[in-house]
Amino acid sequence: MRQPALTLPLRLYRTGLRIGEPAVAGLLAWRARRGKEDPRRLGERRGLPGRARPVGPLIWMHGASVGEVLSLVALVEGMIARRYSVLVTTGTRTAADLISSRLPPGAVHQYVPLDAPRWIDRFLEHWQPDIAVVAESEIWPNTIIALDEREIPLILVNGRMSERSFKGWERSRRTAAALLSRIAVCLAQTEEDGSRFAKLGAPRVSITGNLKFDAPVPPADPQQLNYLRPMMAGRPVWLAASTHHGEEAAIAYAHAELRSRFPNLLTVLAPRHPGRGADAAACAAAVGLRSARRSAGGRPHPSVELYVADTIGELGLFYRLSPLVFVGGSLVPRGGQNPIEPVRLDAAVLHGPYTGNFTQVYDALDRAGGAALVANGSELADLVGQLLADKPRLARMARDGQAALRPFEGAVARTLAVLDPFVAQMKLQGLHPVGRPRA
Repeated sequence: MRQPALTLPLRLYRTGLRIGEPAVAGLLAWRARRGKEDPRRLGERRGLPGRARPVGPLIWMHGASVGEVLSLVALVEGMIARRYSVLVTTGTRTAADLISSRLPPGAVHQYVPLDAPRWIDRFLEHWQPDIAVVAESEIWPNTIIALDEREIPLILVNGRMSERSFKGWERSRRTAAALLSRIAVCLAQTEEDGSRFAKLGAPRVSITGNLKFDAPVPPADPQQLNYLRPMMAGRPVWLAASTHHGEEAAIAYAHAELRSRFPNLLTVLAPRHPGRGADAAACAAAVGLRSARRSAGGRPHPSVELYVADTIGELGLFYRLSPLVFVGGSLVPRGGQNPIEPVRLDAAVLHGPYTGNFTQVYDALDRAGGAALVANGSELADLVGQLLADKPRLARMARDGQAALRPFEGAVARTLAVLDPFVAQMKLQGLHPVGRPRA
C-alpha cells in the first residue's frame, strides 16, 4: 500500500537534523559532562556500533527508559526461545545499567541513536534488523521513515497514548498519519489507547493489554536480603518508591508526624533518579530526621529514621522488606509510577492523585481495596499510621491487590501471537535460524 507523502513539518524536521547534526553532537557531549550520557559509549548514540552483529536473523526491541525496557524482557525471552537473536536498545543510563543484568543469553544491548538521519542510517546499516519492536509511545520520525524505506516491519507494542498526547498530535493530523501509517501493527494497552492511535491514522490496531502485568518481578540479591532483614526486624517499615522532586519533603513530613506514635519507625525512600539522594537526605534533615544514604555505604541501623535507597536496580530488594509502599510520581503531576511490582511482591500500595500513566491499573486496585489514594503529606501520614497499626488490614490490602491484577494478565502471550506471523514470514523469505549464514 502506498504510504502518505511526508508533510512539510516532517521534511523540515529531517532537513533540520541533517544540517544541525553538529549541534546535536554538542548536546550529547554536554549531557555526557553532566552524567546524563555514558561517555564510554557515546558513539552508540551517534549510530556507531559497540558490538558485532550476531549471525542470522535479528529482532530489534527498543524501550526508552526503565519501565518500557523491563516490559520487553518477556518478549525478548520469547524470541530467543524461537532461536532468534535480539538487539535491545534503551535511551537512558539508568535503563542501560538495569537491563544489563536482566537480559538472557542471546540478547545484546546498545544505546539507541538519536533521531538524526545519518546516525539512524549508520545504525540500521550495521545491525540490519529483520523486525523492529518499539514499546509504548516512542514515535521518532526519522527512525520510522528509515525503517519504512528499508521495508523493515515496525511493530508498536504496549502502545500508550494519553489524552494530552492525542490532542497534541491531533493538531497535526496529516503529520501523525504520515508516521503512524508506516507502523505495521499497533498493539495498544487499552481500548482508549487503541482508539486514539486509530483516529490519528494507525491502520492496524489491536488491543493486547499491558505487558507490565506479565513482567517478571524485580530481583533481589539474596545476600543483601538476609543482611538487611534482621537489621530492620522489629521495626514498623514503609517504603516510598520512585519519588520525584517535591515528594521527598512530603515523605519526611509524614515520618515526622508519626514519630511520637512509632518511635522506632523506619522510612525507606528510593528516589526515582538515584542522583537525587542528597536532596532526599536534606529533606529529612529539614524536619530533624536522622538519615543514611545507601550509595554512601549507610545502613538502616536503629538510629536511622529515614534510609535513602539511592542505588540502581534494588527496588526489588526493598519491596520484599516493606509491607506498605507509597508509589511516587503521584503526589506531583508526573503521572504516577508503576504499582504492579510492589503489589505482586505482597505490598499494600498508597498513591497520590496523579496517576494518568497507569489509570487502568490504579482504578482496578483502588476499587478492589488493594491501593488507596492520599492527597498530600498529611493524609499520607494519617493512612500510613493506620495501616502500620493494623497488620490484618495491611495483609488484606496486599491480597486484594494481587486479586485485582489477575484479570489483566496474558498480554505477553497475546503480543507474541501477533509477532509470530512476522517471524514466520522471515523464514519464508529465506532467513535462517541463529547460528547459520543469512541467505
